[in-house]
Amino acid sequence: MADQSVEITEGCRLPVLRKNQENEDEWPLAEILSVKDISGKKLYYVHYIDFNKRLDEWVTPDRLDIKKLQFPKKEAKTPMKNGLPGSRPSSPERDVKKSLDLHVQSASATSRGKTLPTLKRKADSVSLATQVTAATPVTSLPGSVDASQASVYPAMRDSSFSIKSRDEHEPLTSLTTNGTSSIQRHLIPPQPGRKRKSCGGTDEMVKMFQNNSPRCPTVFLLPGEDSQDSSDGIPSAPRMTGSLVSDRSHDDIVTRMKNIDCIELGRHRLKPWYFSPYPQELTSLPILYLCEFCLKYLKSLKCLQRHLTKCNLRHPPGNEIYRKGTISFFEIDGRKNKAYSQNLCLLAKCFLDHKTLYYDTDPFLFYVMTEYDSKGFHIVGYFSKEKESTEDYNVACILTLPPYQRRGYGKLLIEFSYELSKVEGKTGTPEKPLSDLGLLSYRSYWSQTILEILMDLKSENGERPQITINEISEITSVKKEDVISTLQYLNLINYYKGQYILTLSEDIVEGHERAMQKRHLRIDPKCLHFTPKDWSKRGKW
Repeated sequence: MADQSVEITEGCRLPVLRKNQENEDEWPLAEILSVKDISGKKLYYVHYIDFNKRLDEWVTPDRLDIKKLQFPKKEAKTPMKNGLPGSRPSSPERDVKKSLDLHVQSASATSRGKTLPTLKRKADSVSLATQVTAATPVTSLPGSVDASQASVYPAMRDSSFSIKSRDEHEPLTSLTTNGTSSIQRHLIPPQPGRKRKSCGGTDEMVKMFQNNSPRCPTVFLLPGEDSQDSSDGIPSAPRMTGSLVSDRSHDDIVTRMKNIDCIELGRHRLKPWYFSPYPQELTSLPILYLCEFCLKYLKSLKCLQRHLTKCNLRHPPGNEIYRKGTISFFEIDGRKNKAYSQNLCLLAKCFLDHKTLYYDTDPFLFYVMTEYDSKGFHIVGYFSKEKESTEDYNVACILTLPPYQRRGYGKLLIEFSYELSKVEGKTGTPEKPLSDLGLLSYRSYWSQTILEILMDLKSENGERPQITINEISEITSVKKEDVISTLQYLNLINYYKGQYILTLSEDIVEGHERAMQKRHLRIDPKCLHFTPKDWSKRGKW
């Protein structure tokens, strides 16, 4: 549908034909990121607006709807404040906020006939944290209920389910990074007209009893006060300065585009999702060849065959710390095995958009999961972690390679990371922000792990069984903030007779049981041979 008389340039937007999950034609709006000419025929690299970048692709002119072409707007010069030369440019966000504040103050002052006093920051935070009424449902999490249920319980997924974009999930990610105090204030809103009793400690007590149906337990949650992390009660933004977190400030047209067409890794051919900084001369090749054992990249099949005659590796370098059946885990030190670690990061960057790549792999440990057969140990996925984390991160990057996705390996990687935390005697949490698929996997793992504990509680001496949030955290090694946010995510919080309770409905219980029946791959702690090191002693690096 493209009209050759109209020149389509970079930055233009127009509808582009693509197939959806049901293999039906659709015309989403897309932005032209690049144009190239091959043998006199133009190709356009498009990014579908509001779609994940992994769907970006090169398209032919016949897939463009030229009738609805939108040309890029010319960038205006930054206006000076008050139009005076030499003055600092005004911030649109600051001006909007200022105008809104003035508007609110003037409206209130007019209605009351007096000027509003300026509220202090702390007073603002208290009012923000306590304005939620009991009638307000605890639903600060975005996304549809269907999507959340499908991610937690695969058996309940229907054909209409589709993975949401990263933007829809980011507020959910930020929830797990907020301080404990701010989470609890939103998780357990005060009841108007009732006085709240304080436990005066950090242990929220959870009481379980059977309510009518033996399959529908209800948990009592008594709130405590432990305002240590957030002094003013205002939720902090997701931390964007992590070891491998990309701050997105250096994105340009080069890194927005996939630069590798295809990767051959062992018996698999992979289509990369995102940009990865492989050497420039390799980006024009139709296929990039990787040795599946040392992950070295080569430009041709002939080079790969020659390399395989010299490469003695049949498993990742490092120590094998776990083996059960055909599944093994290898621990790799980023300082001792630098070449392998860098090659692993280059491969992972093809499928991770939220992480930036550092060639300095010394501060990291890499845990590679493999599947064994007669030819050797084939990489399935991996996760990395900092040797020393000041914020209790037990995962920096985590990836299951596309050929092994949707087979339970992602949860196995997550479960293994928490088993290591248990041996270390710590609670852990993944580094934020998570990708959309990573967030779904973690939410599903947390939900299943916590529900498993709550459903296994048994009464003693006829009394209701009791458990605290801290005890759940200690048993699972899941950080306390993640436990609380998961309970909120499952929408289990209710207010009953002056107490906050968690009610497990029939649907939740049955959905959890179906999901656990499908979860065949589990980590066996008896097969783990791991001794944690004290990395604070620099000599061990």
